[in-house]
Amino acid sequence: MALSLLERAQVCFFRAFAALFFRLFQLFSGRAASSRNKLPPVSNPLLLLPATQLARKIRRKEVQKKTFINKLTNYTFYVTDGTSLSRFAAALQEAAQVDKLIEEETGGEEVLEDRLPFLGVPLSVKESYSLQGMPFTTGLVSRRGIVATVDAPPVALLKRAGAIPLGVTNISELCMWSESHNHLYGITSNPYDLERIPGGSSGGEGSILAAAGAVIGVGSDIGGSIRMPSFFNGIFGHKTTPGVVSCENQYPPTSGRWSEYLSSGPMCRYAEDLLPMLKIMAGPNVSMLSLNTKVDLKKLRFFTIPHDGGSVFTHPVSKELMDIQRKVAERLECDLGVQVQKVCLPELRYSFQIWDKYMGLPDKEGKPPIKFAELMGEPGRPAWPLWELLKRMVGKSDHTMAAILLGLIEMIPISQPAAFIVPKKEKLQKDLDEMLGTDGILLYPSHPRVAPKHHHPLFRPFDFAYTGILNILGLPVTQCPLGLGEEGLPLGVQVVGGKMQDHLTLAVAVYLEKTFGGWRPPGAN
Repeated sequence: MALSLLERAQVCFFRAFAALFFRLFQLFSGRAASSRNKLPPVSNPLLLLPATQLARKIRRKEVQKKTFINKLTNYTFYVTDGTSLSRFAAALQEAAQVDKLIEEETGGEEVLEDRLPFLGVPLSVKESYSLQGMPFTTGLVSRRGIVATVDAPPVALLKRAGAIPLGVTNISELCMWSESHNHLYGITSNPYDLERIPGGSSGGEGSILAAAGAVIGVGSDIGGSIRMPSFFNGIFGHKTTPGVVSCENQYPPTSGRWSEYLSSGPMCRYAEDLLPMLKIMAGPNVSMLSLNTKVDLKKLRFFTIPHDGGSVFTHPVSKELMDIQRKVAERLECDLGVQVQKVCLPELRYSFQIWDKYMGLPDKEGKPPIKFAELMGEPGRPAWPLWELLKRMVGKSDHTMAAILLGLIEMIPISQPAAFIVPKKEKLQKDLDEMLGTDGILLYPSHPRVAPKHHHPLFRPFDFAYTGILNILGLPVTQCPLGLGEEGLPLGVQVVGGKMQDHLTLAVAVYLEKTFGGWRPPGAN
C-alpha cells in the first residue's frame, strides 16, 4: 500500500528525530554499565512455587514464613530508602502473624483457603500504585520523599486475601516509556541478560518476578505496561477488560479519556495464579466477568495475525517471533482439532496513530488530558523540555532522555486529523468485536522483537504500538511466555479476547503454559 506524502514526511521526521536523540544520549549520558550476564540460578525450591501451591503449603504449616520472607528480601530489585527497609521489617512481622493465625484457626485449612487464599504469599507492587507507607513518586526526582498514605484498591484486596507486600518496584519516569529508568532510583535490568531492558512501565515488576524475587505482582497498562515487561521477562501478565479492576490511587492520575484505556492486572510466573489473582483484584466488580465459567478450548474460534501489515512507525516482527506464533497455531490445531484462521486487518498499520490520537482526546466535559511537561514538573511548575535537554547535555537534568524526548514531541503537532484516524479506529473496532464475539481468540505479537538493549527504545520509540492499540480497543489480553529464543531471551505472544471475555484468554494461557513450558528460570540456561 502506497504511503501518503504526510506519512512519508512523518516517517522521515520521527526516524531522524529519534536517531538524533539516541546519539545525543550516547554522547552526553553514556551507556548502562553492565556486563553481559544473567542472574545465578534460583537455589531454593520454595522460590519456584506458584502462589496457589505456596499458600497451600503455608496453610499446612509446611513452610516457615519468616525464613521464606528473609530469603526474598535479600534481593535488590525493590526501590530502596528508609521506608523500604521498614517494609521488609513489617513483612517479617506479618509473616509471624500468619503463623499465629494458622495456629489459632479452628475451622481447618478449607476455612483459611476460602477466607485468605493468598495467606502468607509475598507480593511486589509497582511504584506507581499507592502502597501505604511506601514511596509514591513515579520516578520523579521532584516527588522525592512523597509517601503513600493509603493502599490502592487492588493492593488492599490482595492484602486482605493474605498476601504480604515486600515493597514497591521500579518504573519508567511517569510510566510513559518502555524502559524502567529514572533519576530517582536508576535503571532496572532484565534478569536474562543484564544489558537488556525489562520493559516499562512495570519493568521492576517483570524483572523481580522473573528472577523469583517475589511470587505475585501488580501492574498497570495503558499502552502495554503490563504486557511488554511480561514479554521481555518471560512471565504471564494480564491486561484486564477496562473498568473491572480499580485504577484509583495511582500516579500519574488519569485525565482526558485515559480511564477508558487504563487497566490494572496481575503479573506472575505461573498461569494458574492469574485467575485467582484476578478474582481478588476485581473486588465488587468480579461479577462483570465469567471467571467461574469452565472453558472448553475445543469450542473456541481461533485467529492469528502475524504482524501489523507494515506500519511505517514500527519495525518488522522478527522471524523467530513469527515462527513461534506459527508453532502456537499449529499446536492448537493438532491438540484441539480447531482451525486457526490467519486474518489481515489493514487498519492495524495505523496502530500508533490511533493510540496517539485517542490518548489526546478530551473528556466528556471537553477538558484535554494533562500535558506530559506539566507532569514532569510536579509538584511545581511545568518543565521546559528544551531547557531540560540543554541541562541533560551537561549532566544536570533530573529527567531521563526518554522523558525529555516525550516532552519535546508533545510540543510538535504530529497527530493526523481526526477525520482520517477516527474512521480507521471505528472500522478496526467493529471488525475485531465481530470477529471475537464471546468465543473468539486472537494471537498477535507482543512486540516486534525480543528485549532490546538498554536505551535502544530511544531509537525505536513506537514499537509499543503492538500492545497500545489493544488498550484503545478495550480488549482483554493475556501475555504468555513461549520459551527462550536464539539469544536466550524470552519469546511470547498476546492472547486477545472479546470484551469481558477475560476467562477465555486466561484458559488459553494455562494451555500454552503446559504446551510450551511457561516461565524458564533465568540462570538455568
